Amino acid sequence: EKVFSCSLDIAGKTASETDFVFLGGTYAEERKIKRRALCQGISEIGSMTGESSHYLNPFIALCDRSADRNKGDVLGFMLVYSGNHRFQVNVDPYDRIRVMCGIHDGDFAWELQPGESFVSPECLLSFSEEGLNGIGHCYHDFLNGHILPQRFMDVPRPVLINSWESTYFDFDEQKLLSIAKHAKEAGIELFVLDDGWFGKRNDDTCSLGDWSPNLEKLPDGVGGLAKKVNALGMKFGIWVEPEMISPRSELAEKNPEFAISCARREPALSRNQQVLDLTNPEVIAFVKGFLDKLLSSADISYIKWDFNRNITETQNPSLCHQYVLGLYFILDTLTAKYPHVLIEGCSGGGGRVDPGVLYYTPQIWTSDDTDAIERLFIQYGTSLVYPPTTMVGHVSVVPNHQTGRVTPFYTRGIVAMSANFGYELNPQVLTKEERQMVKQQTKLYQKIRKCLYSSDFYRLRNPFEGKDCAWSFVSKNKKQVFVMYVRILNGATNEFDWLKLKGLQANK
Repeated sequence: EKVFSCSLDIAGKTASETDFVFLGGTYAEERKIKRRALCQGISEIGSMTGESSHYLNPFIALCDRSADRNKGDVLGFMLVYSGNHRFQVNVDPYDRIRVMCGIHDGDFAWELQPGESFVSPECLLSFSEEGLNGIGHCYHDFLNGHILPQRFMDVPRPVLINSWESTYFDFDEQKLLSIAKHAKEAGIELFVLDDGWFGKRNDDTCSLGDWSPNLEKLPDGVGGLAKKVNALGMKFGIWVEPEMISPRSELAEKNPEFAISCARREPALSRNQQVLDLTNPEVIAFVKGFLDKLLSSADISYIKWDFNRNITETQNPSLCHQYVLGLYFILDTLTAKYPHVLIEGCSGGGGRVDPGVLYYTPQIWTSDDTDAIERLFIQYGTSLVYPPTTMVGHVSVVPNHQTGRVTPFYTRGIVAMSANFGYELNPQVLTKEERQMVKQQTKLYQKIRKCLYSSDFYRLRNPFEGKDCAWSFVSKNKKQVFVMYVRILNGATNEFDWLKLKGLQANK
């Protein structure tokens, strides 16, 4: 009923001189850096959402009270797991510290038969004397070198354009191809068809689970659209939400038992959908089958894999862990058969960001909030332990669809270019100047992206502390450095400000 992965007594440190650091937040405000003093008793974070969650990421750190970005002892704990988790920091009456973490035991039990075994998730411990940037370098290097699929680490990730914010559900093949044509002219390399291509999916109230192309929108199916996009000289990608089912769907009519639910209770819907039961072998076979059929039907090089709600109806205390194992089994099978397909993880944006899922999906849609200024905070916090190679940033339209903010096109490019780069807009409605800027941004990113994958990342200005944000990428051989700076609010005396760089060699 309780099987934590790690229990560590911290020698040589007292709680009264130690801070507790974690990544907290919510939907569209993920992974903000939180820091507070330890005190006697229990400090705790965790998730019981069925995933690593938007709210509390499966990572904590303990650091000296005086530690900052560049100096001070920092000890990190990260769980290689995509489900419910709990991290506890216990301080006894004598100011001593014990850290425990693992699968959340609040709704967990596992019956172990004679001769059977149970494997708990691994915990990645890391230590640095060089502050929060130092612990970041430790985790960045480890995740890049040992967790992320290595076949994608030496190959430049494509600059993409996603159809979602330019069309939502209102599109046909002609409209999509027109967007792709204009994107190609700007140098964009991958066109991604988002939600709305299947079943009777004209809004978010139906059809999840009915993964047959909507022939009114795509008369030649997904395969036909992919061929036409490929003919333009672009790669083709597609959005799926394999773990979900709509009550209004043919799948639900035929197999209502496929959904996770509570007996004798009405389904608890979120976003008009339920979660498929990945503990059921029939459901696993269904998900594997439709994904295999989709990927074999067209030249698809990219999948955006979404997961848009929490698991809330768990009558069986082993369900959430079994669910994660079912998810990993599907991803393991899929990536073995289609190793060339780049999978981008998404869970209402950044609701499932952890080393477990990154083993299969080397990049994550960092947040549904595409506002450039909000993304400074989200990407700054995420980069505390997750390398920029795992993040995705897109230039979107203004006023921004989430915040209503108007931000210069150039600024939106700087922020998005600090991650795997792309666009979330309709290039046909851009001004002449904006279209030219898309070409410039795409060309610049194509020039620097290889360096971004093999660099040390330095957080130079903290947006939580002032009115600006800055970070830099320093290549391992110290021959290149790219500095990104954004002023959030302007002032009258900005010319007297100096930005100090880190990680450079004095003689270069």
